[in-house]
Amino acid sequence: MNISLIVPILLGWLGGAFVNYIADVLPRTRILGRPDCLHCESPFSWADYLTLRACRSCGKRRPIRAWLVQILTVASFAYFWLFPSKLVGIPLGLIILVYFGVVTVIDLEHRLILHPTSIAGAVIGLISGTLIHSRENGLLIGVGKSLLGGLFGYGVMFIFHYFARYFTRRRARKLQEAGKEDDGEDALGDADVILLGVLGLMFGWPLIWDVLLLGIVLGGVFSILIVIVQLLQRRSASEALMTPIPYGPYFIASAFYFLFLFL
Repeated sequence: MNISLIVPILLGWLGGAFVNYIADVLPRTRILGRPDCLHCESPFSWADYLTLRACRSCGKRRPIRAWLVQILTVASFAYFWLFPSKLVGIPLGLIILVYFGVVTVIDLEHRLILHPTSIAGAVIGLISGTLIHSRENGLLIGVGKSLLGGLFGYGVMFIFHYFARYFTRRRARKLQEAGKEDDGEDALGDADVILLGVLGLMFGWPLIWDVLLLGIVLGGVFSILIVIVQLLQRRSASEALMTPIPYGPYFIASAFYFLFLFL
């Protein structure tokens, strides 16, 4: 093995542990404390947590997600150490990979994009967008394009969010008609609007336009596939169409493509 890969592998393991830690702790407690077992709530030692050991109290193993996050983060750190993003380089690129991981895991598991991650993303995004656009245009124009991208991403998603309220109200009525409680799921949540503002800062204007379009296409394609699968499972068309789908991961996938793979 190339000895130079030891650094990104170690950083990747720590990055994956950080993603797992935030995803395990923040959605449940809203504060950063000591991680505990998801089954018996006994606290982990930091050594056990970082090495993915089973809980010493109940014997339950860590979820498969924890292992997948570690493996994928190590692999991505190693790859983008050797072939870094041409837009943001190695250090900032690795930080962005961790941010993408945190947002994706939490949104998939809890359908949440938390405000602390959005604030951190806004800071990272402004730095990234300024860096991308200041190389050729200077610092002030770089900042301006980053802010314009953030405003555009937020504004477009806010309009979508406004129209999505109709679908949310209709879904609530359908649940009530079926004798079920409204679960409070939004067709397009406030957090998705904020996420596009963060990505807008990260890419600036006009790059955010491409990120937005690809994210919508990815979300639409996978939504259709999910509906088809549910219809094949003999669920009614109305039930299939009312299934809430997290859109954050699709916009993250789009951002990942343009930031790390497109150029």
